[in-house]
Formats: sequence, C-alpha cells, structure tokens
Amino acid sequence: MKATEQNSKTKRFEKKHIRIILSLSLLVVLLLAYAALRDGDTLITHKQANALYSKDKIEKVVIDGDYIHLKTADRGYKIYKDAINTAAFFSKYPVEVKEDKSYLFDLVLLAILIGSIFYLFRMMKINRLQQLKQIRGAREENAEIYEPVQALTSNVTFKDVAGIKDVKEELEEIIDFLREPQKYRELDIRLPKGVLLVGPPGVGKTLISKAVAGEAGVPFFYQSGASFVHIYVGMGAKRVSELFKKAKQMAPSIIFIDEIDAVGKSRGEFRNDEREATLNQLLTEMDGFEESSGVIVIGATNKIDVLDEALLRAGRFDRRIHISLPDLEERAKTLELYLVHKPNNVDIEEIARMTVGFNSAALDTLTNEAAIFAMREGRKVVENSDFEAVKEKVLLGKRKILSFTEEERRVQAVYQSAKAVVATWLDVEFEKIGIVTTRLLLQEHEILSRSKLINRIKVYLAGSIATKLHYNEQFTNASADIRQAKELVNKVIYTYAMSDNFIVTPLQEEELLRDTVSEVTALLKTLDQALSEVSEYLLQHENITQEKCKEILRELF
Repeated sequence: MKATEQNSKTKRFEKKHIRIILSLSLLVVLLLAYAALRDGDTLITHKQANALYSKDKIEKVVIDGDYIHLKTADRGYKIYKDAINTAAFFSKYPVEVKEDKSYLFDLVLLAILIGSIFYLFRMMKINRLQQLKQIRGAREENAEIYEPVQALTSNVTFKDVAGIKDVKEELEEIIDFLREPQKYRELDIRLPKGVLLVGPPGVGKTLISKAVAGEAGVPFFYQSGASFVHIYVGMGAKRVSELFKKAKQMAPSIIFIDEIDAVGKSRGEFRNDEREATLNQLLTEMDGFEESSGVIVIGATNKIDVLDEALLRAGRFDRRIHISLPDLEERAKTLELYLVHKPNNVDIEEIARMTVGFNSAALDTLTNEAAIFAMREGRKVVENSDFEAVKEKVLLGKRKILSFTEEERRVQAVYQSAKAVVATWLDVEFEKIGIVTTRLLLQEHEILSRSKLINRIKVYLAGSIATKLHYNEQFTNASADIRQAKELVNKVIYTYAMSDNFIVTPLQEEELLRDTVSEVTALLKTLDQALSEVSEYLLQHENITQEKCKEILRELF
C-alpha cells in the first residue's frame, strides 16, 4: 500500500515539474523569437538604396545608431550610414531618431534567460534529490517492492518428462548427491556448483529442473533472470543475496534461474550498472558456498554465446547440458505421454514423423489442439486426422519450427548426411547430426592447424555440394552453413594469416573456397554409396552419431 502511495506521489511530483519546465521553455522560445524579430528590416546595398531613392518609394528615414532605416509603404530596409549620401536622404524625407534602448533590452533579456536556466537546473536538482529519497525509502521497505523468496515443492519427476535419455543420465548423479550428500562428502567427491541447461525455447528446460528437484525431494527455488534486473539500483544484487541465503538455510536445495542471459550477459557491452552489480553478486555467491553445501544452481538459456566468461568458468556453471529438439523416438514418447489421459485412436509413430522440428512445448500444444478439434467435431476419441487438421494452426504461431514435406525431408536428409559422412571421413568430431540439427564439437585446443580448419570448412560446404550433385539444383537450406564457411575462410586468410603471402587479397579467399569445393565434390563422388546409406538411415531415425557413421563407412570401405 505504501509503495502505491509513493508511486502516486512520484507521478504527481513529476507532472508538476514537467508543466513548469514546459512553461519556462515556451517563455525562452518566445523571448528568443522576439529578440530575433525585433529588428526585421532587410539589410541592403548602396545601389539598392539609391534605387529606392530614385523611385521615390521611401516614406521615412530612421536613424538607429550606425544604421539608417528606410521605411517604405510595405516594408523596411536598413543600410550602414556611411554607405550612402545621408544629406540627400535627410533633405528629401522626414527624419526620425530612434532612442538607443537596445542595450537595456538585451540586459533584461539576458537576465531572464540566465534566471530561467538557473531555475531549470534547480528543479532538476530537486527532482533528483526526490528520486534518491524514494530509492532510500524503497530500500528500507524492499519487502514491499517484490515478493519474498519462497521455496517450492516440486511434484514433477522424470516420468513426467519424455525422451531426453542422455540428459537424464547426466543429471542422475546430481540427484543422488542431493539425496545423499554425506556419501559424497565421505569420499571427498566434489560435484559442480552449477549446471547450465542449453537449448532452444520450448524443449523443457524448466520442466527438467523441476523433475530434478522432484526426484531428489528437495526444495526448489525458481527465479527468472529478468526478475533480478530491478528498476532500483542495488535491488537485484540484494535479491540474489537473499535467494542464496534462503537456499543455504534449506539445503539440500536447488536454485533454478531461468533465462539467465537476462542478467548474465557479457560485461562491457551496452553497459548497465544495475545488471553488472547483480551479475557480480551472483558470481560472488557462487564462489561463496562450498561444493558440499548441498545447494545446486541450475541455469537455463538459449543464448550461451552472450553469457559472461566469468559465469562459465570452472567452479561456477562448469557443467553444460545441451538439450536439442526431440528426434523421432523422443517425439513418439512425448506424444505418448501427452495422450495418456486422452481417449485416442492415434498412430503415434505417424504423428511423430509428421512433426519434424517440433519441440516439447509445440507437441503439447498440438496434442491439446487436436483434442479440442475432436470435441468440436462431436467426437470423444482423438484421431490422426485431428492432428493433421490443427497442425498448420500450431505452425502459424511458431514460425521457427520446421515442418518438412516428404520431398523436403529427402532433400534435407541428403544435405545432412553429406555433412555427417564428410565429417566422419575427415575426423571432424560431432556429437549428433540429424534432419534438423548439426552439433559439431567445439574446438578445445588453443593451437589449430590449417588442415583442421579447412576440414571444418569442407563439412560446412558438403551439404550444398551434395544436393547440387544429387538434384542438379541449389536450395535455401544451405545459407547458414555457407555463411559459416565464408567466416572461417576469412579467419584462415586474414586473422590467422594461413596463406602463402602475408599481404592478402580477397582473391585468395575466392581461391581457397574454389579449391575446397573442388576437393569436397571429388570426395562426395567417391563416397556416394555411403552417402545414400546414411541418407536412408536419417530418413528412418532422423539422427546419426559419429560412431554409427563410422560403422557404415567400415562396411563399405
């Protein structure tokens, strides 16, 4: 209630000063306009003055300091008095001498301007002091500014999360640690303080963290990264401090920070003092508790590339779990889970095949929309036709989700299989390559050879070359890989200076790309049979590991 009253007072105070500032600004503008227009006579030359004299258009002559003003019926002119024969003008036309009050006027105008500016600065200073007073009051009453930190009890378990078998395995030891931390302490085993879940939106990062808390049976503290970036300076850091204090008190426990990139962006770019203070506090808190304290911090992001390096170093979020879009098998299990309480006559495998690129959230939405459609049709059982009827509706709201026709799936299978085969042949390590995903392992070496970099470029180019060989056509799905290939070529030539000459030209980039394309083309023609088999495997399973790709190559070569 007090916070509401305070906000109301602030708004009234701001409105009052806005009116004053606008009024003073208008006064200054009017004074400046008057000063500019008070002498509106046009400055003319000796020749122009004589022309007015000859045509007898002058009605009156006014002496004003060093200038002679010539007044005609419709306007006024002025000329420097030594530029004309004043005797002739004075004898012919009535003369008027203007009293020199300009200095007094200028002094008054200057005083008004100085007074107005001083008043404006004074109002700004008062406004600033008022804001500081409000901030101090807000800090004293911070409990009223935001909800206090509260622990949640999670009823979600891994039974409620379909698929993601690899992710579950990685999290099992953390669950076991939260259940029996003493067992690990006795063996002096240190587990990571922080786990970072990395993946595109909608793949279930929040649900997974809740499942970890539910499986371990420990308190769960949920916070959004955006909730730390508070309007009041210092409030975000205080909130982080309170969150960790509460989690330690209730240990073992889990702190889950969703969209951690909102507070954990790299410092120095687009500087924000409040966000940096909050990030510094988060880093300090993660350093401040021991590995055996029983508190695990789980962060979630789909923008790991923007996170501050200090947040990712060993001892903080030093374990990263990548969650990709579900493959065919995972989509089938997810659909089965979502349909378990809905009466249905659905061929789950068929629906799984038609939902390439759908994440867990999209599958949930699709299943619900299909059930609603069946109800509207007057049926109590969901069928395949219901999914087909609402699929486009779901897609329109999710533009990033890919949904291929059968022909597009085949094109994409050829494209991705070429990358898998070339990467395996050239020893470019990858975790998994699928119809919609490519997960090449990041280079962890400080020193990279030219041949390794060239091999990576070949992998990026393999897909577009394979589809051109197979279909004698080029496709838009190659754009991202071609861009990466060009960026890496640019680094090889310019950044790493891996060319025959230290002075390089764009021609060398073109030459390197042309040679690479030629080599990949020859390699793909040699590996054509392997390409066909891997392509068929992808059409059936949608993902292939490097080990499976090696197995296929061993059988053929």
